[in-house]
Amino acid sequence: GMTIREMARLTMARVCAGEELLEEQVDSAFSSDMMSDVLAYAKDQPVLLTGLNNPQAVRTALMLDMRCVIFVRGKDPAEAVVDLARQSGIALLATPLTMYEAGGRLYAAGLHR
Repeated sequence: GMTIREMARLTMARVCAGEELLEEQVDSAFSSDMMSDVLAYAKDQPVLLTGLNNPQAVRTALMLDMRCVIFVRGKDPAEAVVDLARQSGIALLATPLTMYEAGGRLYAAGLHR
């Protein structure tokens, strides 16, 4: 596993919310832009990589007790999305990388499953 801070560094991500969660350890991640797939397949995965930059992504993460959402492809989260992440106790990162490259870097660094 690794900390959320390490994930941010590896993906060159900006921390948009959840600064107080950066030392939390996570051990796996799930990537999708379809929240129906996330709900169906992302059980017990603490991190979501997605290009779906809207409150639904954070709400989906909250339903699954995820700790962190990483927006990919340089998406800048709207204020409402950042506020929802703060209220929900979810770290929100924004990376300029594609989903493929961000996930690949995390996988290569030991974030498996």
